[in-house]
Amino acid sequence: MLKQRVITALVLLAILLPALFYPDPLPFSLVVLVLMTAGAWEWGRMHGLRQAGAVALAAACLLLCALTWYLGWLDQSLARLWLIGGSLWVLGAAALLRAGVGAWGRVPLALRLVGGVLALWLAWLAVVQAHRMGVNFLLSVLLLVWVADIFAYFAGRTFGLKFTRNKLAPSISPGKSWEGVWGGMAGVLVLAAVWVVADRQLGAALPSFYSLLLRQGLWFLVLAVVFMGAMSVVGDLVESLVKRSVGVKDSSALLPGHGGVLDRIDALLPTLPLAMMLSSFVQP
Repeated sequence: MLKQRVITALVLLAILLPALFYPDPLPFSLVVLVLMTAGAWEWGRMHGLRQAGAVALAAACLLLCALTWYLGWLDQSLARLWLIGGSLWVLGAAALLRAGVGAWGRVPLALRLVGGVLALWLAWLAVVQAHRMGVNFLLSVLLLVWVADIFAYFAGRTFGLKFTRNKLAPSISPGKSWEGVWGGMAGVLVLAAVWVVADRQLGAALPSFYSLLLRQGLWFLVLAVVFMGAMSVVGDLVESLVKRSVGVKDSSALLPGHGGVLDRIDALLPTLPLAMMLSSFVQP
């Protein structure tokens, strides 16, 4: 299993890193489009669609992304879209987590399928626009999610249930604790501080997510980073809730040793559009 995980990770890095740093944004946009299309296929299979139906759902996601690409949305200011999409993520996720695992099965199948495709499309649009804002900006958003996850894991392992009596969401993800969440929040705040200093010391030509937020004031940066860290946890919990509802452990086996694409990008689905939303609030 460990060998599989390492090989898969190396292959993904060998594909993603050259595309990420390539001067032309086209390769990166295409690579992420493939991943989102695969995620849509997984979403269909998780919800009981046969192969033809899942492929059709993936094709719908691909066509939606291609249409917005063709219409020039990648180069347009989409502040209103980010506000609507971000708000729906916050309100929808809050309602779903409050209702619990059993509520997902009561949502009409068509709505679940469409919602999944729209979430993947919105995340693709956000990550491509973030890449066009600069690699420094995009990496600072991606690292926020990964640091939140890593710090939460180790804080949860070390301090879990030592300061609280209850798990974070035992019926959805029994392994998560409030101590882990607090550890993740501390981690992203440290990351933001270090990145802002690094931007200044290195004279970054294009701002990171954190340096951009700091233009609105330190209070805005702190609140936004904590909010983003919390939403990364929410994204993970939402996918866990869906998987428990449909009775699967992993979204697929497309990534040997890592599960499926959705298992790897679940926390990014809400945070990428929300990062673009928060960035749109910053005065130029």
